[in-house]
Amino acid sequence: MRLPSLKFLKTFQVAAKLQSFKAAADELFVTPSAVSHQIKALEEQLGVTLFERGARGVRTLALTDAGAHYLEHLDDIFSKLESVTEQLQIRYGRTIIRLNVPSFFANEMLLPRLASFSQAREETDIRIETTFSAPKTHPAEADLSIVVGSGPWEGLTVHELFAQSFIVACSPSFLLDNPIDRYEDLNGKTLLVHEERREAWERWTLGLGMEPIKPNRLVRLDTMSAVVIAAEQGIGVALVPARLSADRFAAGGLIKLFDAELTTNESYVILQRPEDRSREDLQEFTRWIVNECRVA
Repeated sequence: MRLPSLKFLKTFQVAAKLQSFKAAADELFVTPSAVSHQIKALEEQLGVTLFERGARGVRTLALTDAGAHYLEHLDDIFSKLESVTEQLQIRYGRTIIRLNVPSFFANEMLLPRLASFSQAREETDIRIETTFSAPKTHPAEADLSIVVGSGPWEGLTVHELFAQSFIVACSPSFLLDNPIDRYEDLNGKTLLVHEERREAWERWTLGLGMEPIKPNRLVRLDTMSAVVIAAEQGIGVALVPARLSADRFAAGGLIKLFDAELTTNESYVILQRPEDRSREDLQEFTRWIVNECRVA
């Protein structure tokens, strides 16, 4: 007998528990369409309908009797599999920390400092999964997640790393060609915009009591890494994360134009599930990254 894909089974379990393909997609970091296709493929493999469907497909995620029965047994199976795997790793193998982190945080804060942790705990493997946008949740497949937001982080253990704020910056070459001494000098310049924070420039000027900036051009980019690189390449002026860009300021690739920062109600935090608090490797990594962020 050909057994179903473990990936499809996990997708079914998460979707059934959350009663939503969209919520399951957010939890698993895939698209709702991918969740739907995986569920359909699983049903075809089993030859069994797992969710009730209306005339227009799945309206509400109500399980069929077969689906409810299957979910009940899958919960037990996954729980036992996780327990056996953990015992196996403790007894025979190396421990592994599965870390989910925004790509810009990884590039600017985590990776340049990771060697010090790796040397201190050589018996621990680390698997890092980066996301282009800042994640807002703690995915099921991660042991620890570094996210940026304001919470609430219900049901999770939270350690704050640092508050999120932004500062206006550009490259030395751009400043040489485009003298900027006052806030008003930003008018007529090229502004770089992070697609997930389109309102950032407006909020910055509002906080200063200024009229909105009238740029000659906007360049929109989909990641903060791309925004910072574009600024360093002299393409325009950007609002960059003040804390995470510190090394670039120190190296001279970027120049702070003004002291005024755009403050937010968000912070970078590290999340983990309460049931993992007994894992010393996770606690040691958490203490290490909290300390690194404190002294950086």
